[in-house]
Amino acid sequence: MLSEDQFKRNLCEVQNEVGEFCSQFDRSPDEVVLLPVTKKWPVDAVRFCKDAGIGKVGENRVQDALAKQSEVPDVEWELIGHLQSNKVNQVIGKFERIQTVDSIKLLQKIQASAERRELRQKILIQVNSGEDPAKFGLLIDEAEDFLERALGCSHLITEGLMTIAPYAPDDSSVARRAFFKLRELRDRLKEAFQVDLDELSMGMSGDLGEAIEAGSTMIRVGTALFGQRDG
Repeated sequence: MLSEDQFKRNLCEVQNEVGEFCSQFDRSPDEVVLLPVTKKWPVDAVRFCKDAGIGKVGENRVQDALAKQSEVPDVEWELIGHLQSNKVNQVIGKFERIQTVDSIKLLQKIQASAERRELRQKILIQVNSGEDPAKFGLLIDEAEDFLERALGCSHLITEGLMTIAPYAPDDSSVARRAFFKLRELRDRLKEAFQVDLDELSMGMSGDLGEAIEAGSTMIRVGTALFGQRDG
C-alpha cells in the first residue's frame, strides 16, 4: 500500500491532468467527477480518499466493499463491477448507485429488492459500446428497449449510461470511438424518451483524455491514484 503522501501527490497529478484535458476540450473541470477505484486495496485507500475530501469511491467486488463500508462511515459507494443476480439483496441499500445494470433479469431483481426495502435505487445502464466480447454490457441496439423497461421500474432511478472501452493501449482511437458512440446513444435516448440521462460514466486511468473529449461526467480511476497491484 502506498503512503498517504504519495496518494496526495498522485491525486494532484490526476486532478491537474483532468483540468488540462477539460481546458483542451472546452469543458469545465466541475463537469467531470473523479471516482477513485479502491478495488483490491485495503481500507486505508478509502480513508485516504475521505481525508482528501472525496466523498465517494467505486468498488468492483461486493464482498470487498461491504467489509470496507463497516470501517469507513460517511462515504458513498458505487458498484462498478459486474453484479451477479444472486448478490442483489446484499447490494440494495449499501451502494448509492449500481453502474453495471445490463440484463432484464438483473433489472427485475434490483427492482424487486428495492421495492421490498421501500427505497429507490439509483442505477446506470452498462452498454458495450466498443462491442468488445470480453466486456459486459448491452449492445447499442438493445439499449432503447432496455431503457423503456428501466423507466417503468417504480423503485429505480436511471441516471445515465456507463461503458468500459476495449483494451487497446497502443491505439487511442479505439476508446475514443467507444466513448463517442455512448455519448451519441445517450443523446438519442434523451431525445426519444424526454428524460434526464445526465451521467456518462466512462474513462479510466489510461483513457481519461478520450473520455473527457467525448463528454464523460465521471472517470473511474484506480491505477493512477493507487498504483499497480497484482491479483
